[in-house]
Amino acid sequence: MSKLYPSESDLLYEEELLRNPFNLKLWLRYLVAQPDASFQKKFLIYERALKSLPGSYKLWHCYLLERLKFVRDFTVTHPQWVSLNNTFERALVTMHKMPRVWIMYLSALTQQKLITKTRRTFDRALRALPVTQHDRIWEQYLGFVNQNGIPIETQIRVYRRYLKYDPSHVEDFIEFLVNSTKPQEAAERRKRMEKARDIFEEGMKSVVTVRDFSVIFDAYAQFEESMVNDKVENMDLGNGDHSKLKSKFAKNLLKGFWLHDKNDVDLRLAKLEHLMNRRPELANSVLLRQNPHNVEQWHRRVELFEGNPTKQILTYAEAVRTIDPMKAVGKPHTLWVAFAKLYETYNDLSNARVIFDKAVQVNYKSVDHLASVWAEWAEMELRHGNSKAALGLVRQATAEPSLEIKRKVGSNGNEPIQMNLHKSLRLWTLYVDLEERLGSLESTCSVYERILDLRIATPQIVLNYASLLLEKKYYEDAFKVYERGVNIFKYPHVKDIWETYLSNFMNRYGKTKLERARELFEQAIKKAPADEVKPLFLQYAKLEEEYGLRNRAMKVYDQATKAVPNHEKLGMYEIYIARAAEHFGLTKTREIYEQAKESDLSDKDLKTMCLKYAELEKSLGETDRARGIYVYASQFADPHCDADFWDKWTDFEVQHGNEDTFREMSRIKRSVSASYSPTAVFAGFARKKEDKGSLDSLERVKRQKAS
Repeated sequence: MSKLYPSESDLLYEEELLRNPFNLKLWLRYLVAQPDASFQKKFLIYERALKSLPGSYKLWHCYLLERLKFVRDFTVTHPQWVSLNNTFERALVTMHKMPRVWIMYLSALTQQKLITKTRRTFDRALRALPVTQHDRIWEQYLGFVNQNGIPIETQIRVYRRYLKYDPSHVEDFIEFLVNSTKPQEAAERRKRMEKARDIFEEGMKSVVTVRDFSVIFDAYAQFEESMVNDKVENMDLGNGDHSKLKSKFAKNLLKGFWLHDKNDVDLRLAKLEHLMNRRPELANSVLLRQNPHNVEQWHRRVELFEGNPTKQILTYAEAVRTIDPMKAVGKPHTLWVAFAKLYETYNDLSNARVIFDKAVQVNYKSVDHLASVWAEWAEMELRHGNSKAALGLVRQATAEPSLEIKRKVGSNGNEPIQMNLHKSLRLWTLYVDLEERLGSLESTCSVYERILDLRIATPQIVLNYASLLLEKKYYEDAFKVYERGVNIFKYPHVKDIWETYLSNFMNRYGKTKLERARELFEQAIKKAPADEVKPLFLQYAKLEEEYGLRNRAMKVYDQATKAVPNHEKLGMYEIYIARAAEHFGLTKTREIYEQAKESDLSDKDLKTMCLKYAELEKSLGETDRARGIYVYASQFADPHCDADFWDKWTDFEVQHGNEDTFREMSRIKRSVSASYSPTAVFAGFARKKEDKGSLDSLERVKRQKAS
C-alpha cells in the first residue's frame, strides 16, 4: 500500500491539484512524471483525474490505452478483462459519441470471444453514433460476424441490416449466402423477379435522400436491362428447336393467350421505358419526403403531369392538405392560386371560387400571402367581366373586424392573420382602383380617406388622391391632401409631394395668393435636408421673379448660396450672379463675387470664381482690381498643377501689364511654388536668370502681338 502513496517528487503536483483539481494539463503532466510507477498507482491517479474531469476524452483515451496494455499479457478469462470492460462501460457514459472509444471497446470484446455481448455492444454503438460514423462501425461489425463460430442466422441478420444502411453491397450479401450453408436463400434473391421488383419499388418509395434513391434506381434500371438482354439471348439460342418440343395439344390450348407468350421482349422493354419515364416523379417524391412543406417541389410535381388535369388536381389537393403554412419553405398561397387557376383554365369558375373561398380561410404566415389570394380572386372575376363581384370581394377583404370578433379572438390567445388583413396596402390599392373605375367620386374619396386614417398610405397614394381631386377641380381639397402628405412623410419620401404641391399651387393661384405661396416655400425649405434644398430655392426664386419682387428673389438666391452643400455652392453662385446681372447690371455682381470669396468654396471652385471675377473687372476696365483678384487667387493655385490659371494671368499681364507687374507676378509664382513644394527653392542666380528669361518672354510676346 505504501507504493500507492505520493512520493516527495509528487507533492508539488498534489499541492497544485488541491488548488485546481480541474486543470487537465496539470493531471497529464502528473501522469507523465510517473514513468516508473506501478500500474495500480497510475490507475489511481487516472481515477482521481476522471472524477474531477469525467468529460475529458483525452484522459479517458489515455486511461483506456493503459488498461489495454496492462491486460494484454493475461488470458481472456482473467478477472482484469472484466475490470477493463467495466472501465469501458463507465467511459461510455460520457464518451458515447466518440467512435474511437467504441472501436477500442468492440476490439477488446471481439478478442474475448463474447459473441452475444459483442453483438449487443455493436448495436448500441450504431444507436449511439450519428449515421455519418456508422461506416467505421460496420466495417468492424462485418469482420466480427465473418469469424468462425458465429451462428449463420446472426450473420444473415447482420448483413440484412447492413444492406439497409448501404444497399449497394447486395451482391456481397448474395456471395456470402452462396458461400455459406444457405444457397437456397441466395437463389431466391436471384430468381424471384417480381419480388425483386417489389423490393426495388418499396426502396424507391421509402428512401429520403437523393443519393440513396439514385443507387436504388440505377440498380433497378440495370436489373430491367439485364432481364431484357437475358430474354433476347435466350430467344437467339432456342429459336431452332423450340417449336418441336411443344405438343399439338399445347399449341391449341395456349393459342392466343398473351400472358403465356415466351416472346415478351416488348413487354419487358415497356417496363424499362416506364421506369425511366417515372424517374422525375420518383425523384420529386424523395425530395418531398425530405420536406413535405417545400412549395417549389409541389409546383414542380404538378408540372410533371402537364396534360393530365386529373393528376394535377389530385396533386394540388394533396399539396394544400399536406403543407403547414407556418413550416412552409416558399409561399404556400401560390399553390392555392395555381390550383384555382387550373380550374379557371378549363372555364370551371364555380370550382375555382370554391378553391379561393377555402384559400382565404387558411392562416398564413404573412398578411401579404392572404392579401395576394384575395387580389388574385378579384382579378379572376375581372378577367371574366364580373366587375361588381370583384368590387364586393375587395370590400369584404378590407372590412375591419368587429369589436365582438376581436374580443373573441383575443380571448383565445392565438390571433389569425385574417385579423390584420384590413391593413393590407395591396388590397386597398386594388380597392381604390376599382372604385375609380366603377364607383363615384364620393366613394373613391372615402376609400382614400380610409387609407390615410389607417396610416398605410404611400407618397404615391397621396399624389394619386390629390391628382383625382385636381382633375375634378376640387383644388382646395387637393391642397389639403398635399398638406396631410407632407405632415405624414419625411425626406426623401416627401420630396415628390412637395414638388408637385408647390408646382400645382403656383399654376393654380399665380400671384393671387403670393403670401401663402411664400409660406409654403419657407416651410418646404425648412424641412428639406441640405442636399435636397436647391430645387426648392430655384422654384422659390422663380416665383418671386415672376410674381413678386426682384429684391426678394435676390434674397432667396443669397439664402440658397448659404444653405446648399459645399459641392453645389459654385453652381448656385453662378446662377445668383447671372440673375443679378440680368436684373441689376454687371456692377451689382461685385458684391456677390466678394461674398463668394469669403464663403466655404473649395480651392478649385474658388479659383474658378476668381477667374470669372477677374474677367468681369477686366471687361469693365478695372485692371488693377483684376490684378488684385489674381494675386488673391494665386495662393490657391499650385504652379505644378494649375498651369491654366498662371497662363491666364500671364496673358493678362502681357495685355495690360509692364515689366514691374510681370516681375511681381513671377515672384509670387516662385513663392507659391515654394509653399507647395518646399524642396523647390531656387538659388539667387537661378531667380535672376528666370526673371531675365521672363522679361525676355514678355518682350517677345509683345513684339509678336504688335506685328
